[in-house]
Amino acid sequence: MHTRLQRALVALAITSGVTIPLIANLAPSKAQVYQLRHTADGKADLNGIWQALNTANWDLQQHAAQPGQVVALGAIGAVPAGLGVVEGNEIPYLPAAAAKKKENFEKRLTADPEVKCYLPGVPRATYMPYPFQIVQTPDYILMAYEYASATRTIYMDKAPRSPADSWMGHSVGRWQGNTLVVDVTSLNDQTWFDRAGNFHSDALHVVERYTPLGPDALSYEATIDDPNVFSRSWKISMPLYRRLEKNAQLLEFKCIEFVEELMYGHLRKQPAK
Repeated sequence: MHTRLQRALVALAITSGVTIPLIANLAPSKAQVYQLRHTADGKADLNGIWQALNTANWDLQQHAAQPGQVVALGAIGAVPAGLGVVEGNEIPYLPAAAAKKKENFEKRLTADPEVKCYLPGVPRATYMPYPFQIVQTPDYILMAYEYASATRTIYMDKAPRSPADSWMGHSVGRWQGNTLVVDVTSLNDQTWFDRAGNFHSDALHVVERYTPLGPDALSYEATIDDPNVFSRSWKISMPLYRRLEKNAQLLEFKCIEFVEELMYGHLRKQPAK
């Protein structure tokens, strides 16, 4: 069957004058056959260092390339174009919240929590331009993020009650087949979704889904619900890729010391030289 199809494609190319790449073998190779890895308890093995490769941290929605706000930085501070990760490319803001989002965007150079090295929150921690590591056990799953050394624990068995709202929230996980589903609540209202000013209140509820696509890729989905800010729930999705360097590891990005002058420089008795 594959030989007949190859011959038909070659004949079509000859008669039509169209150049097509030679198809050496249409049958799946051994390298294309994916065997899902499992942990000792039979769950999909998500262990590893992962990273998103997109522009969601600049803007979740589709956007064109834009100049940066600091002219002296030239192209270094520019915003790369992106296709967006929002389902339907629409974030359903309530009218008052839409005005707040616009204000955030106008003040983003100083108002974005990322500027001050605040913890990124969920889901933003997943698609910032830094890797993160998943360490998986039957009872707990640890998410360790390079940015600001942020971490969170996903409780898989007996989840304690959340003591209070926090930057990274309270995460409770469960398995649906090979998909890890994580319910994230108790998030404070201090984080943004991106540098474009997309935001939420402390009523935010996020449901994440991590599904293996192959040995080195995961599908990531997050459903966002916040009745104080949005008229309905909405979803983002993207692939996550395994870091394959021989010595792949999380390095330190403790950015607090980088913003001390920005945040506390005005308290100096003597101005810094």
